[in-house]
Amino acid sequence: ETREKDVAFKVLYCGICHSDLHMVKNEWGITTYPLVPGHEIVGVVTEVGSRVQKYKVGDKVGVGCLVGSCQSCDKCADNLENYCPRLILTYGAKYHDGTTTYGGYSDIMVADEHFVIRIPDNLPLEGAAPLLCAGITTYSPLRYYGLDKPGMHVGVVGLGGLGHVAVKFAKAMGVRVTVISTSPSKKEEAIKRLKADSFLVSREQDQMLAAWGTMDGIIDTVSAVHPILPLIRLLKTNGKLVVLGAPEKPHELPVFPLLMGKAHING
Repeated sequence: ETREKDVAFKVLYCGICHSDLHMVKNEWGITTYPLVPGHEIVGVVTEVGSRVQKYKVGDKVGVGCLVGSCQSCDKCADNLENYCPRLILTYGAKYHDGTTTYGGYSDIMVADEHFVIRIPDNLPLEGAAPLLCAGITTYSPLRYYGLDKPGMHVGVVGLGGLGHVAVKFAKAMGVRVTVISTSPSKKEEAIKRLKADSFLVSREQDQMLAAWGTMDGIIDTVSAVHPILPLIRLLKTNGKLVVLGAPEKPHELPVFPLLMGKAHING
């Protein structure tokens, strides 16, 4: 049932995020079943509540990773609802009324208009869906940590869903991009299709050694446990390593290289 501030829309596309796979398999140990994943959701509005002001039937809209928050804390007041201690995730969480939230692998989505995003008419819906998680997850740290200046050198670790988008955003910002991967087969896609400037095979020590101390920042998108030390060594003094992947087990954090290189590790 649509509440007075709710927007209901027919789901036309929903992206697949690696976190959906983690949740389906309960690899983080927080899943409750039944579960309906999906948080890169786009479609067309079919119904609006009586107090909805932003949207009307027929509008193209989307919903990302969250559908609710307390709307009263300092984080919500600063439009940082994703850091609210009472954040409500798009699926697998409890809504204000105690019901379970379900995601976008469904026919219809209902959400409070505050957490619904308008999709521009000139943006294809199938291309818009991944922007609601992979897009904002990579765009935000590039901007927030100042890794968006033309001429900067940024590494992107992993060329999966997040990695593809990170390379595209960074190149659009005028940044020099090096893709770092365990898979040599990804080189052609990185260089020719995504226009990355260079490519490192992380298992090749000679390649990694040659790149020591050359990067202003690194966007690490890998969702499996992997060595952090080789990445820290690629950073310039005061360089920033931004960890976006969420593996099921903790990373080992080498402290000494942080002290000697004044490196920053961020989320």
